[in-house]
Amino acid sequence: MSPDRTAGAVGASRPRIEGGLKVTGAARYTADVPMPGLVHGQLVTATTSRGRIRDVDASTALGMPGVLGVLDHRNAPRLNPKAGNYFGPDGSLLLLQDEVVPYAGWPVALVVAETPEQARAAAAALRVTCDAEPHDLDFGMDHPAARPASTAFGPEADTGDLEAELAACAVVVEERYRTPEESHCAMEPHASTAWWEGDHLHALDANQGAFSVSEVLAALWSIDRERVHVRSEHVGGGFGGKGVCGPQMILASMASKRFGRPVRIAMTRAQVFETTSSRPRTEQLVTIGADADGRLRAVGHRAAYALSPLAEYIEACTEQAKVLYAAPAIRTRLTAVPLDVLPPASMRGPGATPGSFALESAIDEVAERLDVDPVRLRLRNQPSVAPVSGLPFSTRRLVSCVQEGARRFGWAARDRRPRSRREGPLLIGTGMATASFSAGVFPSTASITAEVDGTFTVSVGASDIGTGARTALTAVAADALGVDAGRVRLRIGDSDLGMAWGAGGSRGTTSWSFAITEAAKELRGRLGDPARPVTATVDTSALIDFQPGRERQTFSAVFAEVAVDPATGEVRVRRLLGVFAVGRVINPLLARGQVVGGMVMGLSMALHEESVRDPRTGRLANGDFAGYHIAAHADVPDVEADFVPDYEPLDPSGFNGLGEIGTAGTAAAIANAVWHATGTRQRTLPIRLDRVLEPVAAGKATEGATEGATEGADHAVARGA
Repeated sequence: MSPDRTAGAVGASRPRIEGGLKVTGAARYTADVPMPGLVHGQLVTATTSRGRIRDVDASTALGMPGVLGVLDHRNAPRLNPKAGNYFGPDGSLLLLQDEVVPYAGWPVALVVAETPEQARAAAAALRVTCDAEPHDLDFGMDHPAARPASTAFGPEADTGDLEAELAACAVVVEERYRTPEESHCAMEPHASTAWWEGDHLHALDANQGAFSVSEVLAALWSIDRERVHVRSEHVGGGFGGKGVCGPQMILASMASKRFGRPVRIAMTRAQVFETTSSRPRTEQLVTIGADADGRLRAVGHRAAYALSPLAEYIEACTEQAKVLYAAPAIRTRLTAVPLDVLPPASMRGPGATPGSFALESAIDEVAERLDVDPVRLRLRNQPSVAPVSGLPFSTRRLVSCVQEGARRFGWAARDRRPRSRREGPLLIGTGMATASFSAGVFPSTASITAEVDGTFTVSVGASDIGTGARTALTAVAADALGVDAGRVRLRIGDSDLGMAWGAGGSRGTTSWSFAITEAAKELRGRLGDPARPVTATVDTSALIDFQPGRERQTFSAVFAEVAVDPATGEVRVRRLLGVFAVGRVINPLLARGQVVGGMVMGLSMALHEESVRDPRTGRLANGDFAGYHIAAHADVPDVEADFVPDYEPLDPSGFNGLGEIGTAGTAAAIANAVWHATGTRQRTLPIRLDRVLEPVAAGKATEGATEGATEGADHAVARGA
């Protein structure tokens, strides 16, 4: 039997395979799956940012209806202290192991009961007394504990003589830019169900990579990974916040071990805010020098981000300074500032999103000082090879993105003078920004079985976090096999399917597709065998060139129009256009949904999102959707997105990832548009009403007044329900 070569599934706009299940409510997420003998856990969390547990009084809680017991540091199972995540050992995984409280929101106890309501009531009755100790939330680039960040992603840039080039420049811009802590805000709260069968741990978990979570659990319990079975079939969003083994998963596995029953922990929204990681705060100093004709001579990007002493992390804000523009001298410095906060995690466009806000705002300021069109300035300084590494780009269609975006946006008709366009009391402005995000693949395993009925079963440990991965991978498999997509069945979201990269870093789809394509290639060589079923399995670890000798990136150009009311400080985005170069597009319908969602997230970052902490306790003051503002339907205009023709030569199918690139440049484009409307630069996000209001009221509170640290009260009580 020879395969049908008329498939052509890649490149076609097809709706999601599981769309009907989701819109009818038939899709079961982690907290929906029925389980015999199930009991429920409720977290109790610390309300102080640093201290020690003095006492846990569980007497009242243990006497309440349905309560099986309470886990705390005195009776919880012991975990392996050497367990870690992507960046090495991670102390935030070691829950209920001692009396130390390292940050506000740290789980200090878990109540287990027959029903969620009983567990919640008992958690509210539990009394945990902590002795508070002085804590530090005083973030800043010049913090005395600041240290060089890890260089695991590559060395810092240091090409040319930065000081000499700056001294020879006609214009030098040197400004500081700040972004706040942000929460991922996935629609589905974190949830897990865990149970033990002998020495095997089974789990249902809302995560972005079942295999990596199984690896962490195996390390925590000091057991072989093959004895850990994690399933994650449907996930209601992640954005990086479900990319690690979360506290709900660890505590559920501990409680099941202790009580011998399946245990489910479904976090409340407030618990998601306070116990799961976020995008860290950043402060960035950008220095750019240019000649009078707009040629850049020097780019300096120094960035600092907050992290926890419990775990290493890299918020790589300076990466785009190494890629986007040609200059004789480029220097980057990335600094980590340890504070008493929970460890941060990757959030959509990690590093690139806050980094592009700073870099692209500064580039716009250079254009302003030179009185040069911002589009023209960017096009004038495009590199022919990667400016720092010197490597050629595998593909670089950024100029096409900028030119096509400018044409469709009507940029040529723009009067670049600020405050030049009004509509009644409103000031109207337009702005743009470019962005890049590193692309590539990581090792994954895929198996394809040719079934007796002529269909094909594709098994890969992928995760669909709402991106349409099932649909995209089905198309990839169909084309690789040369059959119609209707003959392909896809199995994903299970650690037992083998090693696979998670949904993150814009490398999920490319990594899984690479493995599927290779497995299909092997299987097609065996299709002449009449015996069925026949299976081909491929591990791409040995096939990946991790040093290909070329720079692999995706690119974007984002254009924004805003209306600003100077009397109220209100900023409304009227138009948002993004043009993207992301390699060959698998499914234009799903791809557009991804980048539009990314731009909406960037809009939300620009105008709304900001985690505010009480300096006295370190706790979030706005840890819910009433206080933490995200973009709603009324905030989002008719967003337009499109792709320029592109093909990634380093990928066997021409693919690149596109999960992050939509978010990365959007905040800068909006901030630049606000400058064009008002004539005032916004160098701190979000662009709040009080930062835009004209005239600025006398006696305005000093920016950052909620920052800093004070010694808390002598005693603090943890919060349960």
